[in-house]
Amino acid sequence: MIATLVILVVTCAISFIAFNNQKLLADLILWPPAIKRGGQYWRLLTHGFIHADGMHLLFNMITLYFFGGLIEHFMAGYIGTFGFVAFYLSAIVVAILPTYMRNVDNPAYRSLGASGGVSAVLFAFVLLQPWQIIYVFFIPCPAILFAVIYIAYSIYMDRRGTDNINHSAHLWGAAYGVLFILMMEPRVFAVFLSQLANPTFGR
Repeated sequence: MIATLVILVVTCAISFIAFNNQKLLADLILWPPAIKRGGQYWRLLTHGFIHADGMHLLFNMITLYFFGGLIEHFMAGYIGTFGFVAFYLSAIVVAILPTYMRNVDNPAYRSLGASGGVSAVLFAFVLLQPWQIIYVFFIPCPAILFAVIYIAYSIYMDRRGTDNINHSAHLWGAAYGVLFILMMEPRVFAVFLSQLANPTFGR
């Protein structure tokens, strides 16, 4: 999981620097007017390497650490390690595009965090091992059950729009992770259905 660790270290380093450097934060954050009017398209990617605070960073990086290695290993057999890196980086961009389009003329909107890429990795894992037990705030839960709850909650909160979390990026990142795996290896879908029909709960 070398690529996963490199992504994790780079993200942590940039995030920590940006915590104390408001100019860097402002230069990297997703701010739609800077993209539309200034052509600063790098923000579609760089927003995924900065975070609002330590807890935001910790949650995303712990998730990436525990699930990124397996997805990196799986993808390496098809598209190589650099292919996994491309998958993760492209997930950050794809996941934020609907948000960008919805707020393209909104100068008050800003977004940051690796959630789009991390959601893609997490849901790729769910597709491969739906009954694997994962721990959500130390509570054991089958991955597929967590995925259903996660999607339902994200849709609900995205429609409410009452917090500062970009739930849309979570949803689109999750969808991208699943679709990427299926396009890379279509036979995974039949295996997924077979696993759903035969619960193992991590055995």
